[in-house]
Amino acid sequence: MRSFEIFQIIAATHRSPIVIGLMVLSCFSCFAQKKKLTYYDHVEPIILKNCAPCHSPGQGAPFSLLTYSDVVKRGDFVAEVTGNKYMPPWKADVGFQSYRNQRTLSEQEILTIKNWVAGGMAKGKKSKNTASAVLAPKEKPDLTVMMQPYSIGTDNQDDYRFFNIPTNLPKDQYISKIEFVPGNARLVHHSRLMTDTSHMVRTINGLSANDERVSEFEKYPPIDKFLYGYVPGNFPISFPPGTGKKLHKDTDIILNIHYAPNGRPGQSDQSKINFYFTKEKAEREVFSLAIAEESISNKPFLIKANETATFYASFGPIPIDISVIGVLPHMHYRGKTFKAFAITKEDEAIHLIKIDAWDFKWQDTYQFKKLLKIPKGSVILIETTFDNTNDNPANPVTPAVDVTYGWNTTSEMMDLVLYYLNYKEGDENLEY
Repeated sequence: MRSFEIFQIIAATHRSPIVIGLMVLSCFSCFAQKKKLTYYDHVEPIILKNCAPCHSPGQGAPFSLLTYSDVVKRGDFVAEVTGNKYMPPWKADVGFQSYRNQRTLSEQEILTIKNWVAGGMAKGKKSKNTASAVLAPKEKPDLTVMMQPYSIGTDNQDDYRFFNIPTNLPKDQYISKIEFVPGNARLVHHSRLMTDTSHMVRTINGLSANDERVSEFEKYPPIDKFLYGYVPGNFPISFPPGTGKKLHKDTDIILNIHYAPNGRPGQSDQSKINFYFTKEKAEREVFSLAIAEESISNKPFLIKANETATFYASFGPIPIDISVIGVLPHMHYRGKTFKAFAITKEDEAIHLIKIDAWDFKWQDTYQFKKLLKIPKGSVILIETTFDNTNDNPANPVTPAVDVTYGWNTTSEMMDLVLYYLNYKEGDENLEY
């Protein structure tokens, strides 16, 4: 129905504004339903942008969604998990802050998938191989380093191990992108990359984080305490053009990996790290700032059995103006909410991250759409809640016990890592 016909009907009825509004929506709905939804015209662009990066060969998802037949095979399931917003997994509140790497579907996209499935999942005409962009060969890394093979234990316990990987770099390099590739995607739960140039940590290979000998290596603090963190759901981090994270000549990578509990014999891992370097020396260096449990204001960091707890942390004042590239929040299974923001000297709030339903299995490095300026003198504030009750289905220990800080997932953590640059005028408008 044409728009002028709609308004002719409205004029003839002399109805109330509410009735008129409903009639307009109804007419446009009828018009929309006449438009045949097909996979190639309407659904494939949504799937390839938001689902295929994980649901493709060699990636972390359990099945592929690259082709029409892949999607049709699981059409009802895809409609269900997108309809209830379980997929694509994205935990940050985009009303609080927006991000360049956010994976969220609009209500219209969700409705398109739902109606396409309900309408019989028509194929349509394939005009070009749009999946080729997802399957295209990836950019070749400038340096790939690999840990020594490790046989994963079968005692069904969390396993935290350290590994040392020499880079043998002949000169300083600046990193434009970092990618961690787990050798055993099912059991590598998360990893933390640090850097060392003392070469005094090389014999840490394979050492358990619970081993007393770890304290011997702590005498040689890392050059970079947090080069990168891999967590479930995380993708490689890329830094803005003209910037890079410094990797010193002849650096060793200290890799701390958490392996999930395992009872199957014969499981092993040989994870690797891909580094992509800037073509020329970076004009600006990327730095990391890790805010952890020592910054908690209402200590001690203790969550008693069958209780919920809220903790507050503050860091600052920040000594210089900085431009934040992205943030990585981290808690364990008892975490429920996470909120972080900066307060300027003028009491203005700068939103960083807000997660209302924390999910330990889906974590991310959240990169801002534009660099976020935090002025000198600002204080970064963090507010988190934990649920250590028997009613929490994610609680890893039942009946509940008192919990404090620890690397094991049966303990808890409260961290926020920021990637940032020293501020430069105009950073707020830099979109990359």
